[in-house]
Amino acid sequence: MFEATESKSMEMRGKRVLVCNCDSTMPLDDAALTRACQAVGAEGKAEINTQLCRAQLGNFQRAILGQQPVVVACTQEAPLFGEIAAENNPQAEVDFVNIRETAGWAVEAKAATPKIAALLAAAMVEAEPTPMVPLASQGVCLVYGHDEQAIEAAKQLAGRLDVTVLLSEPGEIIPPQVMDVPIFKGSVVQAKGHLGSFGITVNDYAPAIPSGRGRLEFDAPKNNAFSECDLILDLTGGTPLFPAAEKRDGYLRPDPGDPAAVQHALFDIADMVGEYDKPRYVKYRPEICAHSRSRKTGCTRCLDVCPTGAITSAGDTVDIDPLVCAGCGSCSSVCPTGAATYQLPAGDSLFQRLRELLTAYRAAGGKRATLLLHDGAYGSEMIGLMARLGRGLPAHVLPFPLNEVTQVGIDFLAAAFAYGADQVVILADPKKRGEMSGLAGQIGLTESVLGGLGYGGGRLHVIDDMDPDAVEAALYGLTAPETAIEAGSFLPVGGKRSRAFLALRHLHEKAPAPVDALALAPGAPFGRVKVDTEGCTLCLACVSACPASALLDDETRPWLGFQEDACVQCGLCKVTCPEQVITLEPRLNFTGEAMSAVTLNEEEPFECIRCGKPFGVRKSIERIADQLAGKHSMFQESGQIERIKMCEDCRITTQFESADNPFQAGERPRMRTTEDYIREREAEQAAAKVNGKPGNGSDA
Repeated sequence: MFEATESKSMEMRGKRVLVCNCDSTMPLDDAALTRACQAVGAEGKAEINTQLCRAQLGNFQRAILGQQPVVVACTQEAPLFGEIAAENNPQAEVDFVNIRETAGWAVEAKAATPKIAALLAAAMVEAEPTPMVPLASQGVCLVYGHDEQAIEAAKQLAGRLDVTVLLSEPGEIIPPQVMDVPIFKGSVVQAKGHLGSFGITVNDYAPAIPSGRGRLEFDAPKNNAFSECDLILDLTGGTPLFPAAEKRDGYLRPDPGDPAAVQHALFDIADMVGEYDKPRYVKYRPEICAHSRSRKTGCTRCLDVCPTGAITSAGDTVDIDPLVCAGCGSCSSVCPTGAATYQLPAGDSLFQRLRELLTAYRAAGGKRATLLLHDGAYGSEMIGLMARLGRGLPAHVLPFPLNEVTQVGIDFLAAAFAYGADQVVILADPKKRGEMSGLAGQIGLTESVLGGLGYGGGRLHVIDDMDPDAVEAALYGLTAPETAIEAGSFLPVGGKRSRAFLALRHLHEKAPAPVDALALAPGAPFGRVKVDTEGCTLCLACVSACPASALLDDETRPWLGFQEDACVQCGLCKVTCPEQVITLEPRLNFTGEAMSAVTLNEEEPFECIRCGKPFGVRKSIERIADQLAGKHSMFQESGQIERIKMCEDCRITTQFESADNPFQAGERPRMRTTEDYIREREAEQAAAKVNGKPGNGSDA
């Protein structure tokens, strides 16, 4: 069935690895690749296939019939390999990794063996599946336009979808001879929702009347008409109905002046019927969100950077609509607490892959790695064009695919350098420049840390050019920094802040110019709280407002403490403080003091003058008593003043003991019982006998 040659595939992390030099277009040296892969934990010899997808397809077939998962170093022919696996062993686990465009097709391909070994090692990391949310479309479609173009588009869709036409400010339109699609006029003033559940509010709404002769006529209009639909085709060419309109599933907005674009949109929207699964891109933990407390607003970072409007305020927390979210990941990038976590992939597999890639590159003999972050659309296309038409990637540039480059934050960028990356290049789609503000802030924060620790600046670069030659020139034009970063091997455990501190403390430990505390720009998610103790009354409102438990109290004494590494600089303590004595200082504290509680303010407790129980703050109690004594109608007598100096229990007791108790009454009457009545009756009977008269209850 297959023409095959015997080939013993090497194993890595329990998986069989099949490598092909793509018909000898890649200068792969099996001995050198074997040494590099064995240095990163592989077993066996790396024998290079030449035509794995053609003449040597039998090698793949035999591999999938084994008991081990299989990794194929080819992505171009993945559909063919998937088809063969489905026919021969549907239970086979097959993954694919690209070493051709990323390493083998390059002018420096002979020096790229450590990179190939690193790419193979990183491919062994299992990605956790992303949770999904269901979407459903019944095919109810609104075509929104100005003229005959919208009507003609609706007629093309009428055989596949349930179509309605809405014309905004229609001009002279000749009525169609057959009203095969409903036609209305009106202007959309508000739109919300997503694929399968759009809602629109329309002003100047009116249906077309059938008696129009020379031009399309409409009934009397009305405002605030509301309608729902599953899909919207916007041919107005005006302002989009939604922010980041190109990211709104089910909303298509081609240029009405481009017939090809309109026709392409018609083809796409005609198939948007049925049930779908959409990734739940962001996992949200409201219990650690720093957005608001008690109607006081703190952190709004995610709200500020979300391009689609999927995030809205919901009181003390925020609400993230997974059906509107387009997966840019900006909210996760800027979230200081990790309340918003990106889930494509889920868990910590992204960090595990990063660690594996950079660690394996060094182990295989690679030096001065440059990490290239890119998405799967624009970035992969640029890399492919450079490999096919240009010099390809330099041997020291390690590509790292992401769903969106905007998903990375300070924790990922710091980890990249802590694991040994010399530089990080972000290959960003120029069409998404408007979505880069969150990432730009994270880049600036990372640069501040590296510069402040003596590593120098210029280690982070953003390339957003549409010309692959320009991208290639930028990559080959990078100059290696003077100082190499000593790599660490720590595990990326914990949440966002834990991972960030692991990386930052490693960078501090190996820094050329370490400092105990590094000043940061306002808005940074690290820092300390400063309290003016002269004005602080230790009311502890700040403690209850702090979402990160960075501010602490003590039930046994008037004390305010602070743990710096927990503070996210949300400012809720500052806006909550009634005395306005709190200020924020953004900084990174690398000393052990940051990980332990320190005292911000402490006072002597006041002891109850009646029972001796400590309560309140001595300074505050004495000041209150002094300010109220003789100056307020309720505190004219010494007894009234003394109650201020008592604990809550003694105040109640003395209030009921005092002569001016407003609830005081006479002596409480004794409760009468059956025995009382019996005694009275017996006494009456005895008295009656003495007087010779029958008593009550006698037999007279």
